[in-house]
Amino acid sequence: MAQVLSEHPSVIWNFKADLGEGPVWDEQNKLLYWLDIKGCLLLILDTKNGHKKTIELTTQISALALKTDKGLIAATKNGFADLDPDTGKIGFIADPEKHLSSNRFNDGKCDHAGNFIAGTMDDSEKQPLGTVYRLNAQHQVKTLFGGYIVCNGPAFSPDGRTLYFSNSAEHEILKFDYDPAAGTVGDPVPFAKIPDTLGFPDGLTVDAEGYIWCAHWDGWQLTRFTPDGKTDRAVQFPVPLVTSCTFGGGGYDTMFVTTARTGLNKDALNKAPLSGSLFAFRPGVLGLSANRFAG
Repeated sequence: MAQVLSEHPSVIWNFKADLGEGPVWDEQNKLLYWLDIKGCLLLILDTKNGHKKTIELTTQISALALKTDKGLIAATKNGFADLDPDTGKIGFIADPEKHLSSNRFNDGKCDHAGNFIAGTMDDSEKQPLGTVYRLNAQHQVKTLFGGYIVCNGPAFSPDGRTLYFSNSAEHEILKFDYDPAAGTVGDPVPFAKIPDTLGFPDGLTVDAEGYIWCAHWDGWQLTRFTPDGKTDRAVQFPVPLVTSCTFGGGGYDTMFVTTARTGLNKDALNKAPLSGSLFAFRPGVLGLSANRFAG
């Protein structure tokens, strides 16, 4: 890393992302990919030397995952696509929501079988039009579940058999029994309720101990939950819109955290000038390597 990290979040990229999201750690190349969704930007941090690269995109991309071979799989405003991180070139694969012009894809991750799981949202955040889809290696799309205003934070237990999901509009995290090979899900089960004072659950990740980390939109923090949904601890941030998180660094000992500034007025930005930056800290627990897309 370009700086020594502690257990307290610190800025490692002072950037004014409108809607920072989607951090992905590339262990082989020691790169951290993240996105500014509304700014149509792919941002790349080389942790070997601290070099920062910004690539302009031709459409909004909201979630990424590494591919088994080379490149990235992406969830875009116009459906699933391949993404070349060197050039920003996008190769569209499938759009299951061509008929929903008010929707866009939002968050996504790969499951243990190498499928890309990504959900959509009503961009006006009013109608329950969001659906979670599964893209397999053959580029076939399957609907998993839906009926949500904002689909956020898919994450998987260490054994891959539980899918965690942020039903952001209802301030709750749900969990589903999940079969990654068959792509089947059980009924939603309440996992954790987020108090209104702590904002909305956004991006999720799971550590090596099976605990779930949740980013709080409008909540100024990350929360670590036990596998049975109890609050283990909270990590405070100097910005309100904490959007997503992922483990990376040597031995997956570092938590990278994205933030946003969209919708914040001048007074709010004066109080939280680091909004939109990329943060990192050492949480004292290790993460898991990210699943890669098999296609």
